[in-house]
Amino acid sequence: MTSEQTERGLDLFRHGDFPIYTLTFARNLAPAELLSRMGVDGATVAMRDPVDMSDDFGDDLYDDEEPVVRAGTTGAWAWAWEEGGVHGLDARILRGVSAGTEVVALHYNEKPMYAFAYAVEGDVVTTFDTLMAVSPEGSDPKRLAEHMRRAGLVAGEWAELYGVLALVEDAFGIRFTREQLNDEPRLSGRLRPLPE
Repeated sequence: MTSEQTERGLDLFRHGDFPIYTLTFARNLAPAELLSRMGVDGATVAMRDPVDMSDDFGDDLYDDEEPVVRAGTTGAWAWAWEEGGVHGLDARILRGVSAGTEVVALHYNEKPMYAFAYAVEGDVVTTFDTLMAVSPEGSDPKRLAEHMRRAGLVAGEWAELYGVLALVEDAFGIRFTREQLNDEPRLSGRLRPLPE
């Protein structure tokens, strides 16, 4: 087998050392528009490489109240990466970002736990997490049922370890590679705190 045959779209997160992150993907949006819809503080937006990120934000890179976020594109999707926050999973953010498009968000932390959300046209369609047995909620929690089953995410059962990654790959064809996190400058900024 070639590496192309065995590589899946999100293998970076199966094999990399990322203790906590939230990824938000929006179809056919520019990265700047995605960050704007997520509530980025416009005064903090700039193109930054990893050194600039560290210089500009220091220890605040992992802040959970006002997370630092960087953005880019992969195929037809814009992506936003929060290394400390979970803004991308907030229902208000999902509704706003998904206006006129669709949004996929996933979160991982070391509990270990994955959380997943899918929104279309301002409607939060499906959400669940893997802290307990899979229990999809939302306006149409069964919409992704076939993709979820193939990924080992069956309602009422414990999730496969990388089931959420497999779901995102299978249902949406999303790929995210180490090259997308290389030293090239990426659009980045700080998200404003979520409203109370």
